[in-house]
Amino acid sequence: MAIKDWHEDDRPREKLLKFGASHLSDAEILAIFLRTGTQSQSAIELARYLIDEFGSLAELLAAPKEVVLACHGIGPAKYAQILASLEMGTRYLDSKLKTGQGLGRSQVVKDYISTQLRGEHREVFAVLCLDNALSLLNFEILFTGGISSCSVCIKYVLRHALTHAASQLIIAHNHPHTDSKPSAADNILTYELKKACDLLDLSLVDHIIVGRNDTLSYAEQGLAPFA
Repeated sequence: MAIKDWHEDDRPREKLLKFGASHLSDAEILAIFLRTGTQSQSAIELARYLIDEFGSLAELLAAPKEVVLACHGIGPAKYAQILASLEMGTRYLDSKLKTGQGLGRSQVVKDYISTQLRGEHREVFAVLCLDNALSLLNFEILFTGGISSCSVCIKYVLRHALTHAASQLIIAHNHPHTDSKPSAADNILTYELKKACDLLDLSLVDHIIVGRNDTLSYAEQGLAPFA
């Protein structure tokens, strides 16, 4: 049955307008951006197929262009719509962080960092430089490693923060092929960087880890040294 023949409360667009985005599944949200399906699939069925094929919406959005375009029902126009939806979300979060509106909410910060790091297939380490009002001054990936690790120089992180006149920092890295559970090395790095920041009167606000399908905040979880 075509989506236009569904009950109004079940159609993704009408459901979005009536109940809000939180009431939609990942497939329904994606279907709105896809707009149409194929001859044999509705937009919702195509969206479900894509999410099942890649394992999650996050992995679909992070997948290489050629892999997505190889999927049945996805041509350049639909792929462009998917990329535009991702970029719109990224720019919205970026604008909130630059005005300090979102940095008091850990979920906004996690969402922003996730959009920045989710597509990285190697482990990377990034720093968010903040001012006293928690406005974002700079976001930058400072270190890139191999398949599962990267080497972080604490002195370089501190120099980078001072260059941008930061008074507060959030650090972040990704686990491209595993979940966001911190490793022993992650914990040691966080502890050592917190000590170094304290010596320079810099505040280390949080450490965010972006896993394959989840995101963890040290501060939100009350993990040392934020306990």
